[in-house]
Amino acid sequence: MEHVFFYGDLFNFTYAVFKAMGCADADAHTATTALIAADIRGIDSHGVARLSGYVRLWEAKRINTTPQIKVVHETPSTAVVDGDRGLGLVVAPKAMQLAIDKAKNAGTGWVSVKNSNHFGIAGYHAMMALQHDMVGMAMTNASALVAPTFSIERMLGTNPIAVAIPAGTQPAFVADFATTTAANGKLEILQRKHADTPVGWVQDKDGHASVDANALKTGGALLPLGSDREHGSHKGYALGSIVDIFSAVLSGASYGPWAPPFPAYVPMPQNMPGEGLGHFFGAMRIDAFRPADEFKQHMDNWIQRFRKAKPAPGYDKVLIPGDPEREMEAVRMKHGIPVIASVVEDLRTTGEKFGVVLQR
Repeated sequence: MEHVFFYGDLFNFTYAVFKAMGCADADAHTATTALIAADIRGIDSHGVARLSGYVRLWEAKRINTTPQIKVVHETPSTAVVDGDRGLGLVVAPKAMQLAIDKAKNAGTGWVSVKNSNHFGIAGYHAMMALQHDMVGMAMTNASALVAPTFSIERMLGTNPIAVAIPAGTQPAFVADFATTTAANGKLEILQRKHADTPVGWVQDKDGHASVDANALKTGGALLPLGSDREHGSHKGYALGSIVDIFSAVLSGASYGPWAPPFPAYVPMPQNMPGEGLGHFFGAMRIDAFRPADEFKQHMDNWIQRFRKAKPAPGYDKVLIPGDPEREMEAVRMKHGIPVIASVVEDLRTTGEKFGVVLQR
């Protein structure tokens, strides 16, 4: 069973919870906007369903709601940011804005972040660059839940990559994807529905294929993009590794199997080589390469030609990355956001901790 909430109802509730955790007004607003961007774009695994997880991390003193976010190293086009254990939903937008500011001056801006936490959907941060006629990039490492190709040991996170590219009259190109076959949040949704996973999402503790949505709880692992060697899992493994290195090895965050786990009840890894989770952001001014209007005209041409590509049997049209999320946003902003019953109950329980009532 699903309950439908309008954007403002979820926003007000989430904002009140972040405020009750001790966030400043501006930070609570930033965090809420970033978090609910997932819900309105149809990425339910990364929206309000995660709110109680952030609260538990705060209760475990792993999240600092009054962080002193600072640049600890920089050049004209690069920077390393220390997030001071802040909400990734707050740290990431500030770091992305720094990348944009650097790109305004130097043509491109690159910012690596350490000592942060889960930052919501990568696409939200990458899309910040669009209004500045820039290409935006965002990535993050995450809890080690993924077994590299040929392994049964969890070594990497779902490690998403997002790239947002502006166009002219056409909607922007926005690619936002995990480097695993499926994000962990998709497993959590199936667990709440008591449903199995499709083949290729997970393996069991012995490395055998599984469809058990609870496989991670019994020693199993998520699989890299491609699911197995024959279908290209080595490519997903390589992509996830690149994200881990850019986000964490480059910044001084903890990487690989030492990345801090999102569930607060999971013990922190021992002998961690860095500080917190890491992110990586990039912003590139279009006019650092060619006139922006000219580029966007050709992006329109590129998009329109791909839309006209002949669809395969059984399909109506060819999609451009970002189409499903943009279409979902239009629907949900008008008709409301469906939230499954178990998440609604979780939100109400979370609200009770702070005296915040979920309105509908």
